[in-house]
Amino acid sequence: MKKLAILSSLFIGALAFAQGMKFEESNFATVLAKAKKEKKLVFIDAYTTWCGPCKLMAKNIFPLQAVGDYYNTHFVNAKIDMEKGEGIELAKKYNVKAYPTYLFVDGNGEIVHRTLGYVEEKDFIQFAKDAEDPSKRLTALKQKFESGEKDPEFLKNLAGLTIYNDTEFAGKVLERYFAGKTELDRDDVQMLLSGAQTTDSPLYKVFQSKKAEIIKVVPAERYDAIDKNIKISTLFKKSYNADTKKWNDTYFLTEAQKFMSKEEAEKILKKTQAGRALRDKDIATYEKLTMELYKDTSALSSEDLNSIAWNFFENVSNKSSLEKAVAWAQESVKKNENYANTDTLANLYNKIGDKKNAKLWAEKSIALAKSKGEDSTDTEKLLKTL
Repeated sequence: MKKLAILSSLFIGALAFAQGMKFEESNFATVLAKAKKEKKLVFIDAYTTWCGPCKLMAKNIFPLQAVGDYYNTHFVNAKIDMEKGEGIELAKKYNVKAYPTYLFVDGNGEIVHRTLGYVEEKDFIQFAKDAEDPSKRLTALKQKFESGEKDPEFLKNLAGLTIYNDTEFAGKVLERYFAGKTELDRDDVQMLLSGAQTTDSPLYKVFQSKKAEIIKVVPAERYDAIDKNIKISTLFKKSYNADTKKWNDTYFLTEAQKFMSKEEAEKILKKTQAGRALRDKDIATYEKLTMELYKDTSALSSEDLNSIAWNFFENVSNKSSLEKAVAWAQESVKKNENYANTDTLANLYNKIGDKKNAKLWAEKSIALAKSKGEDSTDTEKLLKTL
């Protein structure tokens, strides 16, 4: 028995050791000091709580042993919410505009490399290796570009690294890249569309000049829809003051009606204002605007209805509004009964105090999850409280 206990202890120890990335829990200054002392770079996972790819990285990539082995050995790792505490100023300092962004900084806080997005294990480790190699860091790559490098793969990679945080530079890179392209593939088009977010962007000029090539890859009506969205995005940027959190409705509606109807412009503005209010935790405004927006939900998909209902469950406390969210969840279930929306319905019933229906739908949700091999742990926890 003693021998078995020792083996069991060793097995548990091995499991504990075989883990993913370890993140520092101290403030940024302390993280920098540790990196400086250990002569390492700091790796920063710059994330937000609402970012889907951020959550997937935390679930699928950060826990991997190979990832943990490399990053824990070579870097001091930090996870920082860019919309809370120190993260707000760090987002400004490092010009973080897309999530997740991965920053590699030295002990003095100077950035040496960066990348972004959801990436698989192999590429994520390669990013780290590139950050440690001065010849592959962003600064070196920019110098190589300024020296006249025209290799398409080099330009494509450099554009991908800078497209969200240095659009002016990325525009120059892509102008050179596309100048040598007579045909575009889907990756080219996607890269261009990812960067041309406003009409003020240098990439928008490329988007316009390459229309003939783009519509060979995407339908002309799709091109026109993207062009319209870019114009709308530009108006939002000019209509919203992030410092005062105020909207210039008149400016937006006046300019938007130059290429869409008044009714469409008003709906788009209200929907965007609701989303911004939710991000700013201005729940009263979010609740009011959402209730106005979704008086008629007949055209919404099951997924859209479920998303709105879940947001109300998580953020709204007014019972009459929650009862409206129950109706949205019910409609979502009628359109497509699945684990996600039945779980939402169960939680909403519980929140308004209807334990009987909460239990009924929790049981249905768990059964659906098990039939599809989905994880129903949270719903099972809810059921135990009913």
